[in-house]
Amino acid sequence: MGKDKLRKFRENETFRCMVQPSTDQVLNCDHPLKGNWNRDFFGNDNPIVLELGCGKGEYTVDLAMRNPSCNYIGVDIKGARLWKGAGYAEKHGLGNVAFLRTRIEFICSLFAPGEVSEVWVTFADPQIGREKKRLTSPLFMDRYRRFLKPGGIVHLKTDSRYLHEYSKAMALQNKLEILASAIDIYGEDHDRLFESGLMSVCGRDAVEALFEVQTFYESQYLAQGIGITYLSFIADHEGDYVSPVWDEDAWKDENHHFMAPAGVSVKSKFYPEG
Repeated sequence: MGKDKLRKFRENETFRCMVQPSTDQVLNCDHPLKGNWNRDFFGNDNPIVLELGCGKGEYTVDLAMRNPSCNYIGVDIKGARLWKGAGYAEKHGLGNVAFLRTRIEFICSLFAPGEVSEVWVTFADPQIGREKKRLTSPLFMDRYRRFLKPGGIVHLKTDSRYLHEYSKAMALQNKLEILASAIDIYGEDHDRLFESGLMSVCGRDAVEALFEVQTFYESQYLAQGIGITYLSFIADHEGDYVSPVWDEDAWKDENHHFMAPAGVSVKSKFYPEG
């Protein structure tokens, strides 16, 4: 492990906004913060919104800055990535931000029923051929509903048409209420989407963030002419979630993996130093 990564890990230990549970605290048991995030961490009763697979936390940070009346928690397993967002939040005194370093498979050990209002999934791996690892699969949807409030919303923003179509088919198969769906949010769908059922418990500023917040990789997709898709739906469901019946083969070629060329610094709106 490189010295720079070790330095970041040491700094992570000093950040108040960083929560790093050990495996013993989440494997087949409940973490002390479960059911107590508002009281013990944020010190308020504001709604809690999760960003799953948050990477460096651009969305978590931007949403928190726009909406001080909501609490945002970015979740990822990569400590060196979380370091960037956590360091920014510490430097700028963002008291409504937390970063949680854990595997999403352990998420139910960290949040109690009704504790979370919304979930954002941004540019997740579509996991082609591995449905159980897909963050909008029935397996993960069952986890989310264990801690989402009634009427809790799942937002999906992705460059992967494959993941978008799968997730939409999953929602339709399970008769979930779809609030908004678009395959090109910056292009032909922009005006329609902006005036549609797109909503957030955190208000209109959170809605506008969908169009205004871009990570480095998202900007690269756009530069290549790749459309960015969006889907939101209410997770409420009676009984087990089931896998969708859909034309998977039709969308396998509509998947994209952008890799930054060697020597190119990965920059974003919040972290211009790379």
